[in-house]
Amino acid sequence: MIAFFEETPFKFPFKKNAVKQWVKLLLEKEGKQAGDINYIFCDDTYLHNINVTYLQHDTLTDIITFDYNEGEVVHSDIYISVERVRENAGIFGVNFEDELLRVLAHGLLHLCGYKDKTEADSAMMRTKEEEAMKLYNDK
Repeated sequence: MIAFFEETPFKFPFKKNAVKQWVKLLLEKEGKQAGDINYIFCDDTYLHNINVTYLQHDTLTDIITFDYNEGEVVHSDIYISVERVRENAGIFGVNFEDELLRVLAHGLLHLCGYKDKTEADSAMMRTKEEEAMKLYNDK
């Protein structure tokens, strides 16, 4: 089951059923199945506390993905800072909805094994994010 939760005032800008279908399709293209995936939308303070408590990183971030995968079945809690996404959209010169979609895909791609610590890994991640966004827009 794919679910959406808000820990901060936030109106999800997409049709939830369309996003659920997209998540399943994206995972299928990567040879995975959707299990229990929870998207939790929060603010910077909420996500910073998770970052410090569970990852020992004292920084702001736009997304934290907890991987509970069982084989090819993807299970996760994906925390997204709406504040960070909004700020990053401005920095990158894109609209909020496109940046949010990119971040939604980013979390899923981590769950499929993609990394972003090296330049080469980051380049592959960006390519996969673009493919995922096109997949959403083409459906």
